[in-house]
Amino acid sequence: MKLIEATEKDIPLIQNLARRSWESAYSGIISAEQINYMLGKMYSEEEISTHLKNPDYHYFLIFDENSNSFEGFMGYENGYEEQTTKLHRIYLVPESKGKGFGKEALNFLKQKISESNDKRIILNVNKENNAKKFYESQGFKVYDEVILNIGDGFVMDDFLMEFVF
Repeated sequence: MKLIEATEKDIPLIQNLARRSWESAYSGIISAEQINYMLGKMYSEEEISTHLKNPDYHYFLIFDENSNSFEGFMGYENGYEEQTTKLHRIYLVPESKGKGFGKEALNFLKQKISESNDKRIILNVNKENNAKKFYESQGFKVYDEVILNIGDGFVMDDFLMEFVF
């Protein structure tokens, strides 16, 4: 596995990977309407382009050298809060889960953060998402929960998790 820093030319690939992973990860947890709404807002070309122009926001594509294919991506932001990096997104396409890509990507992130001034990583995870167990297995702990109104009558009902160095 290799992590490749994403650029503007990778936006369509990120959008494709997001759709493929979200349809699997959130089907049965949130409605198809909410999935489409959130993908449209969070993964619009304009939104991703804004992230890529922010020097503190980083996108990395997860590339499987064995199959010569992109298997997912992650996006994180240094300095999100004082001495805190926020992992905004880490997604794998369904067929690549269980192959160690998520663990390797998180280890890469932990290494990057240990080289910065940040002392913790935070993330949101849907309360019904099995990914919570994965994050716990990687040393993350729940520190709060939140219900966020994201517009159009939709909410995100999440646990807030952290990894402290």
